Amino acid sequence: MTKQKLIPEPEMVSIPAGTPFFMGKYPITQAEYQAVMGENPSHFSGNPRNPVENISWYDAIEFCARLSELTGREYRLPSEAEWEYACRAGSTTQFSFGDDKSQLGHYAWFDANSGSRSHPVGQKKPNAFGLYDMHGNVLEWCEDTEHEDYRVLRGGSWYSIPENCRSADCDWNTPDYANCNVGLRVVCG
Repeated sequence: MTKQKLIPEPEMVSIPAGTPFFMGKYPITQAEYQAVMGENPSHFSGNPRNPVENISWYDAIEFCARLSELTGREYRLPSEAEWEYACRAGSTTQFSFGDDKSQLGHYAWFDANSGSRSHPVGQKKPNAFGLYDMHGNVLEWCEDTEHEDYRVLRGGSWYSIPENCRSADCDWNTPDYANCNVGLRVVCG
């Protein structure tokens, strides 16, 4: 099988004193998910550039496994620490762009500007690392467990209030949870 370019080239991110990793520039889109999984489970399925959503943690893990097999490169979900480091992009403020939540609409789709739906990836400003939609559009599954029965979700979504779009905000749910505001972003070593 020939290797295909299934997702855009990721941006390089490195945690200080840690192992460098590449993180997807965008959340995985519906077109990318369908190319790997053969289906599109998204509720907002009208645009293939919208982030895939309505997927469980198990679905996200399966996507990473299949993408790895197709490309010969190891893809996985980010750890919670990797996700936050990438979201902050060197900042120590509430958001990667500062503390002024009135600026959030320039960087994210959230409850005040989304029209109650997801939007095509990459339409808002990126953070300083060149990563888009880190503060909102869809929540993103992480590899970590919050508790043995719960998995971590990071980032804001089209449904989130500004406080839930902060770099440090964290959510969690059962690994079989799937909703129209939950998607994924991948990393590779």
